[in-house]
Amino acid sequence: MSGTSFIEKLLQGINVEWKPLGALIVSLKTGLNPRKNFQLNTTDAHGYYITVREIQNGEIVFLEKTDRVSEKALELINNRSKLEIGDILFSGTGTVGRTAVIEKQPVNWNIKEGVYAIKPKNAVISSKYLSYLLNSREIVKGYSKKIVGSPVISLPMSELRKLQIPIPCPDTPKKALEIQAEIVRILDAFTAMTAELTAELTAELILRKKQYNYYRDKLLSFEEGEVEWKTLDKIAEYSKTRISFDRLDKTNYVGVDNLLQNRAGKAESNHVPTSGNLTEYRNGDILIGNIRPYLKKIWQADRIGGTNGDVLVIQISDKAVNPRFLYQVLSDDKFFEYNMQYAKGAKMPRGNKSKIMEYSIPIPSLDEQTRIVAMLDKFDALTNSITEGLPREIELRQKQYEYYRDLLLSFPKPDTKEVA
Repeated sequence: MSGTSFIEKLLQGINVEWKPLGALIVSLKTGLNPRKNFQLNTTDAHGYYITVREIQNGEIVFLEKTDRVSEKALELINNRSKLEIGDILFSGTGTVGRTAVIEKQPVNWNIKEGVYAIKPKNAVISSKYLSYLLNSREIVKGYSKKIVGSPVISLPMSELRKLQIPIPCPDTPKKALEIQAEIVRILDAFTAMTAELTAELTAELILRKKQYNYYRDKLLSFEEGEVEWKTLDKIAEYSKTRISFDRLDKTNYVGVDNLLQNRAGKAESNHVPTSGNLTEYRNGDILIGNIRPYLKKIWQADRIGGTNGDVLVIQISDKAVNPRFLYQVLSDDKFFEYNMQYAKGAKMPRGNKSKIMEYSIPIPSLDEQTRIVAMLDKFDALTNSITEGLPREIELRQKQYEYYRDLLLSFPKPDTKEVA
């Protein structure tokens, strides 16, 4: 970072020493593997079994599906965990790097193997200060280089112990803790403010989506005889053309896995086929995820690409239909409800391709279609776009918080000179 950061001004004239985490803690432990040591969710379940799932946004959140352990196993587990107020839980396996400080007396709390319990030396370092540091950009960058394993990744506890942690005013513990407390106070205020703003924006987003669905329903509802209705097969067809795998990459290959739920478009694919020919889609075509239709996965193509048999590619064959208007009709809840009505399979329902083509589509004039599309696209931008509207605003608030957090925790490091 160029220039003088806020923290450098705060610590002007104060020595900052970087120490390995192992020198700043009383202990670093992980939990037990239930398959080898005890059973979960037995009839006499009493204790909580904390996994990465329960570590959310700096807090420990017990869910309806949180695993429980039997009373018989508690003594064995509690003797190992010995969790206390002030301990930091750190997810060391799978989703590495989630942290939460235990702020209330844990009663029969137990941690999974791969969740690490960090017990700081309270006379040297504050739990909240250390927790914030473990989420800062520089520290995350440091331990990310030590992550091992595939496909399940983990950060070895031995590497976590070596992590370099900045301690201001190390020779005067009281002063060091005062500075840490001030940093925590500022970051707590930033966290609360960001959470409040995000909650307000999220509530506004939910309201906008309700409004959007209301107006979509209004705009796409027509009185009997007001417009002509045609089944989908009269105005469109499934793509019959093929495209070679070597013309596809992560940006134009679409599988059901990278189509996003609730009409949110698509993400880049993590998998691209390495052989064969696939179903081709073209600019303006409508792609619909055909597995679990209730997820409402739909995207209108803005490029040429390919997909597989789990995604339907609908191409307009009638020039009297605006492609974007058809997309809006097929994005409506009524279509997805219809699709589910005729879906086949219980655990993994799949849309019925022939029944989908029997879905009735209203066909107003092209001018009316254009008017409806303009209005719905405006609502769409406010609610679903990742570059416009409220979702973008929420993302910016989070980035702003991360920027100021990293700025506040940007401690100067000792100068290192390269040896010629």
